[in-house]
Formats: sequence, C-alpha cells, structure tokens
Amino acid sequence: MLIRRRFGWEIPEAAATPESVALGRRSLIGGAAALGLAGSARDARAALPAEAAEFAGPMSAPVDQRYQPGRPFTPTENVYTYNNYYEFGEEKGIWRQAERLPMQPWSITIDGLVAKKRTIAFEDLLKQVTLQERLYRHRCVEAWGITIPWTGFPLKRLLEIAEPLSAAKYVIFYTAENRRYMPGLSEAWYPWPYTEGLTMFEAENDLAIIAVGLYGQKLKPQNGGPIRLVVPWKYGFKSAKAIVRVTFSDKRPLTFWAEVDGNEYGFWANVNPAVPHPRWSQARERLIGFDKVVPTQIYNGYAEWVADMYKGIKGQQLFR
Repeated sequence: MLIRRRFGWEIPEAAATPESVALGRRSLIGGAAALGLAGSARDARAALPAEAAEFAGPMSAPVDQRYQPGRPFTPTENVYTYNNYYEFGEEKGIWRQAERLPMQPWSITIDGLVAKKRTIAFEDLLKQVTLQERLYRHRCVEAWGITIPWTGFPLKRLLEIAEPLSAAKYVIFYTAENRRYMPGLSEAWYPWPYTEGLTMFEAENDLAIIAVGLYGQKLKPQNGGPIRLVVPWKYGFKSAKAIVRVTFSDKRPLTFWAEVDGNEYGFWANVNPAVPHPRWSQARERLIGFDKVVPTQIYNGYAEWVADMYKGIKGQQLFR
C-alpha cells in the first residue's frame, strides 16, 4: 500500500480557488494597478523588519528596464516572512530560524567539466561582476506569485568566470548544508543537499541571474542569501538558494524535487497555465500580499525571451 507524504507547502484540492470564483473577481491588473509598480522598489525598501537588522545593508545597482513586471511589487514584510525553505522546516514561517544562518565567510566551489577547479570567496566573486537590479515576477508551483526587485548579475557572467569545457551540457547548483542552523536537514527522507540544474542554453539566457540582493538590500538568509539562482520563467523551486557549489556536467542531474517525486516535479518546470500539477490547477495564481487572483501566463510572462529555447524538444514534460 502506497502512503504518500503530503509536504507542508502543498495546497489541498479543496483549497484551490474555483475558476468561477476567480473569474468573478474584479479586474486585477492593468491601468493604475500596473502603474502602481511605480510604488517602486525604493518605497518598499523602507520597511525592513527590525529583526532583520543584522542582515540589512544597502546594495544599490542601476535598474535594468527591459523586463518590467507589469504589476505592483509585493510588500517587503510578505517577501521576508513567507518562505519555502525545507532546510529550515516545512512551514512558511521559517524566517526567524533562517535569519540565524551565518553568511560570512562564504565561498562557492566551481568544478566538473571546467578548465580549472577552484573555490571563490563570495567577496572575490563580487569584484568580478557588475551588479544590476532586475524587476521580476516569481511564480511558485503552489499557485502563488510575488513580484520583487532582485540585485544581481547575469548567470552567463558566472559561466564566463567558470570557463566550462565544450563537453558541458548542464550546470548544477548545490546548496548549503549547515546542520547547526538548518534543522530541516534532519529529515532523512529528503535527498540532501538541495540540488538544481539547467541546460547550458538556459543558463546562458539573459533572464537567468545570480541574485545577491533584494529590495536594494543584501540578500537575507530566508530568501536564499547570500547568493542564489533566479530563473523567473520557471517554477520557483528551480531557483536554488544559498549556493555553495556549481558543477558542470555532460549528464542531466537528478534534481531534488524530481528525486522526491518524479511524477509531479521534473527537470524543466517551465510555467504553463494549461498544464496542471497532478493535484491542482496552474491556470490562476494568488498574489501574496494582495487580495487578488490573476491568470497565470505561459513562461510566467517571459515567453518573448525564452520560448525559442524549447522549440524542437519533443517527448519531454517541459512544464512539470
């Protein structure tokens, strides 16, 4: 008899918003609301929680205006206190525990199919990149969304620093395992460390970034600090947090959630409203911090920049 463990973040079918209810709500985006994102990142940054003061610090960078999110930014208090981070626990409110995680010193090992294996201190890596602010939508597989300004640099710049060999087809991200501060690591049924991966052509796409800041501040632990991946056209679990190792390989990795349940979570995990999760619809998303439910967009609204990467790929579940 198969007994399925329900994860703490998963929504039961009964809790999913019925389509009739979603369609009956007032128009959610457009007009003044879309312009309301001019309530800008700078305004939202003002209210950092007092408990986070230890991790606060300015991280200003010019804004890349190419990728306007088209909706208001999520209030900072929601982004800082509503988190999926299984290394700290299965509930959303793990932020107090997570903020105890030491983020100095920090280094990233680069290995696998590269010209030279190396370990780079976080501070030294920042000296080799040019930071910018990206205004992105973020879509969770649980059918909720947020909109936030990340500070970071293109992932393709990290590839240049790493110097992968021509045989490399995938880039794999491994995340921190600090058992003193991460109580979730004691849950032995999970395949730690958390592992995620992209194809090289995905990693070279300009939308993919390495984030080190949020709302003009240094990236906090509960949001993946001090350094994380952000791929906004994919479901959020693809954006690995607290990166400690980057490996280049000619073999596709078995990523964390695909190993946990490969029938529900695959390698690609591109956002598509027409492809439901096996247990809930992906057609709508709940905007955290607002009493709003909005239609989900293909590739989370970034099809213009990413759809061509997947032409010709057949026989694979690109949207799970």
